[in-house]
Amino acid sequence: MPVAFEQVVIHQAQFFMPGEPVDNESMDRFIAPLNRLSGRIKQRILAENGIRQRYYAIGEDGATRWSHTVMAANAVRACLQEAGLALGEVGLLASGSSGGDLLMPGLANAVQGELGAPPLEVHSVHGICAAGVTALQAAAQGIELGAHRHGVAVASEMPSRLFRRSRFASQDYQADFDSHFLRWMLSDGAGAALLSHQDEVLPTAQPGLRLRLRWIHQKSFSGDYPVCMQLGAGRESSRSHLDYDSWAQAEQAGALALRQDIRLLPHLFDIGIHEYVKLVRDGWVDPARISHFLCHYSSEKFMPVVADLLEQAGLAIPAERWYSNLRWRGNTGAASILIMLAEFLRDRILKPGEQILCYIPESGRFMTAYMLLEAEACDAPAPALSRPAVQARAATPEAQVDIAPPHDPDDAPEGLRELLTRLAPIWHDYRSRVWRTPLLRSLHDGTIGMEDYRKWMADWIPQVREGAKWMREACDSLSPAYAPLAELIRLHAGEEQDDFRILFEDYRQAGGDRTDIAQLARNPGGEALNAYLHALAASRDPIGLLGAIYIIEGTGQRIVPALLPLLKSSLDLDPSMYRFLHYHGQNDEHHLARWLMAVELALDCDDTGRAEQVIVETARRTAALYLMQFQYVKES
Repeated sequence: MPVAFEQVVIHQAQFFMPGEPVDNESMDRFIAPLNRLSGRIKQRILAENGIRQRYYAIGEDGATRWSHTVMAANAVRACLQEAGLALGEVGLLASGSSGGDLLMPGLANAVQGELGAPPLEVHSVHGICAAGVTALQAAAQGIELGAHRHGVAVASEMPSRLFRRSRFASQDYQADFDSHFLRWMLSDGAGAALLSHQDEVLPTAQPGLRLRLRWIHQKSFSGDYPVCMQLGAGRESSRSHLDYDSWAQAEQAGALALRQDIRLLPHLFDIGIHEYVKLVRDGWVDPARISHFLCHYSSEKFMPVVADLLEQAGLAIPAERWYSNLRWRGNTGAASILIMLAEFLRDRILKPGEQILCYIPESGRFMTAYMLLEAEACDAPAPALSRPAVQARAATPEAQVDIAPPHDPDDAPEGLRELLTRLAPIWHDYRSRVWRTPLLRSLHDGTIGMEDYRKWMADWIPQVREGAKWMREACDSLSPAYAPLAELIRLHAGEEQDDFRILFEDYRQAGGDRTDIAQLARNPGGEALNAYLHALAASRDPIGLLGAIYIIEGTGQRIVPALLPLLKSSLDLDPSMYRFLHYHGQNDEHHLARWLMAVELALDCDDTGRAEQVIVETARRTAALYLMQFQYVKES
């Protein structure tokens, strides 16, 4: 649930950009391509990200001209100057960044020192893109609780020092794509915001108008997925840079190169949009009321991705309400949202009642953050309550959300809105738990071995073999009223009846020692799932099994494709060892489209009024049992 605020307003937001803007043609004077391959990567990345200019705090000679700390201090000074507030009146300083000029102490302490500020409370938030809004939340909470009247949140980034050509001189110039990628994406800058208690009267960014902070919502999914963006470990190892015998060895091994695994990025937007859906469902966001959408995306390539996901959810924000300064300010990580907010307030004239929704995804190990601001007259009375009546709101028709992760809701037949809304949280809870099982954790950290892979397949093969059987049993248990549904399920069962043979051959190619499928047994989780599905299939009109198919096919479409790249990077696998995983990921999207048709048929044929409920209940139980099957793979 978001952290709601009733007493906090933002009086000023300012930014500091070092030096003169650097266009794409001039980048080479600061961070030149290392070789021909690097040059090609540069052209490809720049063509996709849409950035036309950025700022660097280093000079063309690679020397630092503005430090991390100095940029942050300059942004803070600008805020206080515009507000006419003395430094000694600030009680709390919170900073957000991926690092500072020193490994320790924290950046907030360094900024306080640079400013020569008197004693005050400080918070240094270490992270990546979401660190800026986390710092802002820390300052806001200090004011909301009554500990301070004024607080400053500042975020600063200076990745250019990592991208100088000299930093790569000791490495093989054929550095991997992951370490090349961010050289053409990130740049330097700092942003700051002055937060105050609502009773304080100060000059504001727009005369007569102030921004009330309604709430901040952020959630980390670091327990679900492996690292996507990191600095401090080599590409092929989780070994920390501190574990090497010297800094020179760490740099030679590539442990001091900033990397991003772009294959994982689609999951970042998936979880981010789902959080947005929940905010709408629970009444924290009304898309119709959002006047401005400040979206921090690292590349314009991702803008249509976010827009499409919002459209699929039926919660789109019109393009004319979006605001981004990525093209001319660049991607400044944690500082981006504060720089964006400051420039937005300078460029746009707001009216009382307009709401600003900010979205900040973080790819480090996946975080998502949202912040809602509302423009109001400086003399406006304080609202009685900024928290929505969640239960009442969630029950209203307009709060229903048309999204279910394993398929495209745009393709859903009419009449499935409520069912898909109820299935969505079941799916996302299941997905999160699967990614935290021992098997997938070993994929995260690269410790999975071939024996683990063989064990997984050995447990899975007899389960896959049973799929067509329980589907056909279910068809036999359907009464004549469900004949169209039975025909569709029999077609599906026929297509999948030999899938287990592909998986068994993969197992054999990977060194599996069982020569007969009959020698393989399900693990306890698989045994429980199999017993449940067969028992349900034998009951009268078992349409609840459509809930089981939702989870099983969704696993194939949304989870399995993400596992294959991790397996290939951790194990020396021949393509003949993972044909089933490749096939499953490619075909389950088609299968789920068929699932939608099956649900529509089931609802049309149902005369009991209980179809939706039993589908939801079966999905929940299947998710629990399928999760158990994953958990037991690593059991001895």
